[in-house]
Amino acid sequence: MNRQPSSAVPLACFYAALIVYASLYPFGDWRVPGHSPWQFLALPWPRYWTAFDLVANLVGYVPLGALVFVAALRAGQPPARGALAALLAGALLSFTMEMLQNYLPKRVPSNVDLALNIAGASAGGVLGWLVHGAGGIDRWQSLRERWFIAGSAGGLALLLLWPLGLLFPAPVPLGLGQVLPRLQEGLAAALQGSPVLEALSPWLDAEPAYEPLSAGQELMTVALGLLAPCMVALVVARPGWRRIVLLAGAMLVGAAATTLSTALNFGPAHALAWRTPNAEAGFAFGAALAALAVLLPRRAAAGIGLVALSGLVALVAHAPADPYFAESLQAWEQGRFIHFHGAAQWVGWLWPYAALLYLLVRVAARDEE
Repeated sequence: MNRQPSSAVPLACFYAALIVYASLYPFGDWRVPGHSPWQFLALPWPRYWTAFDLVANLVGYVPLGALVFVAALRAGQPPARGALAALLAGALLSFTMEMLQNYLPKRVPSNVDLALNIAGASAGGVLGWLVHGAGGIDRWQSLRERWFIAGSAGGLALLLLWPLGLLFPAPVPLGLGQVLPRLQEGLAAALQGSPVLEALSPWLDAEPAYEPLSAGQELMTVALGLLAPCMVALVVARPGWRRIVLLAGAMLVGAAATTLSTALNFGPAHALAWRTPNAEAGFAFGAALAALAVLLPRRAAAGIGLVALSGLVALVAHAPADPYFAESLQAWEQGRFIHFHGAAQWVGWLWPYAALLYLLVRVAARDEE
């Protein structure tokens, strides 16, 4: 198999980062344990456990193993080495996380978790091997070459991660990137007791007097939130009818992910509550703009995407967190969505900025149109 960039590489790195986040959250009160950090390896079966925890620790590492296997395979390694790489990557990451949990009073290292994590990563590698043996990976590669340009790995990773970011509750439908309030909180905590905190305190302690977004601003936020991923799709897609299919798919996925997010936050009976007149008009406007860009060269589509993302970030930064939004965030962070909180949260915050960087690179690239 030819060596070429694979979207499995950035996806594997991102997934590993999410495992680190989930394993070490909430990161506070680090201290040196009063026992050997290796002690957890000899612990007996835990006294308190749930079937959900066992399944989560097993299944949670399966995607990592599968992604590492595909990345190794695409790098020219034989399947056996890819499966071994999946096992070793899962074992190293899990062992490191369990070791570090010794230093966090709110986390408990577990040899059972370690064993399940390794088993999950191994299962992911074996699953990838089976799919490869059945010709699935080669067929995907052939399909990818017909639909997407060379060097599209980063764009494909962004498109695959976008729906995940939409699952985290946003102040406006499709309004990803509201990271400023959390950045202020994080900086204030990190600089606690530092003289730098005094200089920055007017900014860090200030409660921004957000005005509710006007109808036009809300409409534009939704439109730009849809237009941005559509432009990423146009940048990586080959010319012709495939662009139209990808745009239609992006619109359907955006609507479906937003509907699922609303259902998770407010209950299935309110799944379509996001479809306000402003949101529907913004969605239609964004779709119309994306359709007009179908025939544009890739570099022009990347430029439009940069403008759309810049406008989206600026509008979302000033969107107020209404009581319903705040209540939704609390449910994610403290309630039933805690296991998905880290993944969706970080994607929702950082996706626009990662897409900005990717499109900047594509604008500067001198590839053939």
